[in-house]
Amino acid sequence: MTKKSTLGKEKKPKIKTDIEIAREAIKLPIQEIGQKLGIEETDLIPFGHDKAKISETFIKSLKSYKDGKLILVTAINPTPAGEGKTTTTVGLGDGLNAIGKKTAVCIREASLGPCFGMKGGAAGGGLAQVVPMEDMNLHFTGDFHAITSAHNLLSAMIDNHIYWGNAENIDLRRVVWRRVMDMNDRALRDIVTSLGGVANGFPKQAGFDITVASEVMAILCLANDLDDLRKRLGDIIVAYRRDKSPVFCRDIKADGAMTVLLRQAMQPNLVQTLENNPAFVHGGPFANIAHGCNSVIATKTALKLADYVVTEAGFGADLGAEKFMNIKCRKAGLTPSAAVIVATVRAMKMNGGVISKNDLGQENVEAVKLGCANLGRHIENVKSFGVPVVIAINHFITDTDAEIEAVKKYVAEQGSEAILCKHWGEGSQGIIPLAQRVVEMSEKSENNFAPLYKDKLSLFEKIETVAKNIYRADEVLASKPIRDQLKQWEDAGYGDLPICMAKTQYSFTTDPNRRGAPNGHATPIREVRLSAGAGFIVVICGEIMTMPGLPKVPSAEAIMLNKKGHVEGLF
Repeated sequence: MTKKSTLGKEKKPKIKTDIEIAREAIKLPIQEIGQKLGIEETDLIPFGHDKAKISETFIKSLKSYKDGKLILVTAINPTPAGEGKTTTTVGLGDGLNAIGKKTAVCIREASLGPCFGMKGGAAGGGLAQVVPMEDMNLHFTGDFHAITSAHNLLSAMIDNHIYWGNAENIDLRRVVWRRVMDMNDRALRDIVTSLGGVANGFPKQAGFDITVASEVMAILCLANDLDDLRKRLGDIIVAYRRDKSPVFCRDIKADGAMTVLLRQAMQPNLVQTLENNPAFVHGGPFANIAHGCNSVIATKTALKLADYVVTEAGFGADLGAEKFMNIKCRKAGLTPSAAVIVATVRAMKMNGGVISKNDLGQENVEAVKLGCANLGRHIENVKSFGVPVVIAINHFITDTDAEIEAVKKYVAEQGSEAILCKHWGEGSQGIIPLAQRVVEMSEKSENNFAPLYKDKLSLFEKIETVAKNIYRADEVLASKPIRDQLKQWEDAGYGDLPICMAKTQYSFTTDPNRRGAPNGHATPIREVRLSAGAGFIVVICGEIMTMPGLPKVPSAEAIMLNKKGHVEGLF
């Protein structure tokens, strides 16, 4: 019998999953990571060997320190192909450290909702990850549990207040505080509570949001310290009386206990990248339904300790970067030195008309060129804030030279530069050109940062400004009751607040299927909510949901423990 030839049939090496790479990481004790930033062991509150919280006392001692430079990483509109924004954020942090710049990464914590749903986690990927990845994507240090508990404590105290006599004369029809949980569960969007008789209270319509949409989450991420936290919690409007006057959290006397529950959660978490560089992971508001940035206290602490701080804003620049500039930077007094917009050849193809992910591995320069319009609009938008911009092309092995050159040429025509980045497969060494360019921009480029609109503009004019200038909508569609509500909030003294647009992340429009850079569309407003404690107005557009549902095949179906006790199927 003749032996069959195996020539040309060699097995390709198996590409390790993110979780396999993370599991093989050689981690330093968290005390050594703290020492890289000048944090003594006594100023860390360890959670095991590889993660810790930073003490309040230490953070307060940093007030006189000079701030480093803040670098924002944002992206084009996300596609099913994946853009790798967090991966690039982590990779850039490692790259800056590799060229001798003392750098810390600041990212958000992961919600269990998308981990078990479809989006995935928030720890990066390949050789550009933050570890411990499994902990970060699951319970981590318990911050989300504390936020959920504090939020629902207020819910319970509102119902209890009504049950025991309703001293604040709350109109049961105008209780606006919903409950939350950190899971996707469409069945809880609209519910009826207190059924079962007198002992259970007064039946009323209610509902759940996901924890990352909670105003308590937003407050924790925008508060400067515990005193500020308690004041903001007290400012939450939970209901209205029959005369339409607001009832605040402090009227229910819940702000003190909520602050106690959140005390440890307010302390930023310190972990490390695969290359043992410091990373702050704290807070996790979604950018499509909240303001999409990590906590102010983590960012400010990192700026005091590092020469460069690389942070990200959720989803595309039309959501995350806009809110980073208009809400976080405005309220916290931050000035970004440069912005990086992450794009991929694969995503350009999808924006250029390629529908199936299975077709993305085939060269299609024309689709890339068509899809670049989406990137171009994001470049224009970020530049409109007066911040210098560079483009990171997150490399995939299927990208061809012609496709990469098409993106670079397009970006050059927009007056910017696109740099190919291979950090996923090569770690810091694959992103050094971008790191060098970021340093150059931060130190030499003129920075004229300013939010998009002034505080004194009317609330509806602020909505129009974002819709027309960022989304390129022709008009904003809002009913008379919504316009009247905005006017009432202005009359009540809330007119100076910024607005937080809740909109699909997949498109500049409110239709998730309209990719590219569409024009000639309207932005319909379904609902507005006053987050008086957080300090912004939430504007819910189109069909966006503040409690997502699970997909037909949720990621949870593939997540399990193997025989070695390791998590499988997470990523």
